[in-house]
Amino acid sequence: MSNPRNVVVGVAGGIAAYKACHLVRDFKEAGDNVRVVPTANALNFVGAATFEALSGQPVDTGVFTRVDEVQHVRIGQEADLIVIAPATADLIARIAAGRADDLLTSTILVSTCPVVVAPAMHTEMWLNPATQANVRTLRERGVTVLEPAHGRLTGADTGPGRLMEPAAIAAMARTVAEHGPLPRTLEGLRVLISAGGTQENIDPVRYVGNRSSGRQGFALADIAAHRGATVTVVAGATDELDTPAGAEVVRVRSTRQLQEEMTARAGEADVIIMAAAVSDYRPETEATSKLKKGEADDALSTLRLVENPDVLRGLVDKREAGETRAVIVGFAAETDNPLEYGKAKLARKAADLLMVNSVAGGRVFGEARNSGWLVARDGSVAEIADGSKHVVAAEIWDAIEKWTS
Repeated sequence: MSNPRNVVVGVAGGIAAYKACHLVRDFKEAGDNVRVVPTANALNFVGAATFEALSGQPVDTGVFTRVDEVQHVRIGQEADLIVIAPATADLIARIAAGRADDLLTSTILVSTCPVVVAPAMHTEMWLNPATQANVRTLRERGVTVLEPAHGRLTGADTGPGRLMEPAAIAAMARTVAEHGPLPRTLEGLRVLISAGGTQENIDPVRYVGNRSSGRQGFALADIAAHRGATVTVVAGATDELDTPAGAEVVRVRSTRQLQEEMTARAGEADVIIMAAAVSDYRPETEATSKLKKGEADDALSTLRLVENPDVLRGLVDKREAGETRAVIVGFAAETDNPLEYGKAKLARKAADLLMVNSVAGGRVFGEARNSGWLVARDGSVAEIADGSKHVVAAEIWDAIEKWTS
């Protein structure tokens, strides 16, 4: 575990304040020192005792408590990371205006550390020109304002404005702390990403598949959306993952279904990332009813496989035919001589970039961290150091930007 950070969790007065409890626990379980600084209105939703019990630190809202400690200055000075979740329209407006009328806004104003803001409000408030102007102001100052999720809000309303899930907020906040702010440098780009493993049916209850969880593909979608891109994800087996905030997700199961969806959308994309771990082969025939083990004609004892289409090469062929102008990025999972095999794969596929992973010993697939090499068509190789899959995603996007400019 890395050195513990001093994390300030700011909480504004919205119904989503209860989710801040899970966020505090996430940081505490990672070994960080957490100080919760709520607004006075936030304590109408979650009491100070709850935050104190979870953080092990006192909870105050005003600048005239513990004056001898000068905490309205000290907390911000000592912070390594400030995460505000939920951030209401009112709090965003006060931060943008440079207000310092309570302990939270004073802490933000005095701090020099990364600040991550996770909005939560009704759709009309989020889309209001005043809120959007305030968000732009914060982003111009280097504050990372995350995109809200789309979903059920207070009452019967549904739309953009829902607070991201606490685990996703924590992952993005750690990415900002380790990699830096997420500038809106991808605005105007249309991004198409495949993620997860594909499954090829043997019969209605069995399939041929692989160990891919889709975490890296979803992390790439997360980073792209928060950097301003319009993102579509074609997702295979990713059942345990939360949908990336701000992204459209199209669900598929087999490699041929994934190929169909990726090919249909390729013409409109500026960047295509084939992060999915597709099944290279599928059963020659698919039984319509469950195959029985041990019968005289046991179809399970000998499974004939046929080769699936090469989705990545097909997308490159589509570009060579002038049907898309997208920058194309692939992935290679290898167990032996990964860099050597990765370079050979890039030459065969003719993509622009290839992220090469070593998956020997059970690494990468299903894990929270990744590392490897980013091999480019121009012959350059950049080592991607071990980090969370969101940090790795940010590094990959930094490289992709050079190909889109």
